[in-house]
Amino acid sequence: MLSYAAKRISIGILTLLAASIVVFAVLEVVPGDPARLMLGMNATEDAVRTLQEQMGLNQPLIIRYFSWLGGLLGGDLGKSYTYSVPVFDLIKERVAVSLPLAVISLALSALIAIPVGLFSASRRGKPSDAATMVVAQVGVAIPNFWFALLLVYVFAVTLRLVPAGGFPGWSAGVGLSLKSLILPSIALALPQAAILARVTRSALLDVLGEDYIRTARAKGLSGRQVLYRHALRNALIPVLTILGLQFAFLLAGTIIIENVFYLPGLGRLVFQAITQRDLIVVEGVVMLLVATVILVNLLVDLSYAIVDPRLRSRP
Repeated sequence: MLSYAAKRISIGILTLLAASIVVFAVLEVVPGDPARLMLGMNATEDAVRTLQEQMGLNQPLIIRYFSWLGGLLGGDLGKSYTYSVPVFDLIKERVAVSLPLAVISLALSALIAIPVGLFSASRRGKPSDAATMVVAQVGVAIPNFWFALLLVYVFAVTLRLVPAGGFPGWSAGVGLSLKSLILPSIALALPQAAILARVTRSALLDVLGEDYIRTARAKGLSGRQVLYRHALRNALIPVLTILGLQFAFLLAGTIIIENVFYLPGLGRLVFQAITQRDLIVVEGVVMLLVATVILVNLLVDLSYAIVDPRLRSRP
């Protein structure tokens, strides 16, 4: 198990290093001069050059990359061009919103999808199976921003059960903060649950056709025992893969939902930084998301080895 984990960690470190090169190179070739954008188009060349020197933008690209990489390794993500505060502080403030939102959404997605997938797979070919998959297909097809607006209209505007948007901050109370995340979590979770339910059903149906399942049935085990004791565990690998991908999406891909509910999360921070050409913020957030994706994939790989011990001996 330790050898398996060491190999996956080594791959993750190399992937993170390669990602840092790609992220830095791509963002550095984006048109526009941050110094000129900050000073305005009417700024003099001397003022622009002075600010470029202060920001280190006049240094060769390779020196800037290694300086930036050294800062990353030391926990220093630089200072925002726009806000003149450390990027780490900006990210820490926004992660306090995006991370709970992603975790709650993923938990809701799993709690809905896995039982639905089990129910559908256990009734393969029956009307209830077809109806469940039709509902799941509708959930996949519905845009989450439209669903978010519908939730706001019904539960915030009409019923007035929850706030329509905004985030009061954790200092205002955990209950009040969680209440403001209910609608965005549901808006994110249900489309993801529809995808996960279909994957769960498909994985279970593949496993239910295996020889050991027929053997278990021949021994007199009930359908429920076969489904939960034998089929579910062996069907978890594709389910875990989708869960890992969904967490990365929920953490990084919530720009639209955060704007619908006016949440100060990572998605809105990246959007604002791109429009303001605050490249140091974009680089810091993207690298954080890349590292998160790599860490989640590592945890998923390790969970594979726990679910299926045969994988521990593979390269």
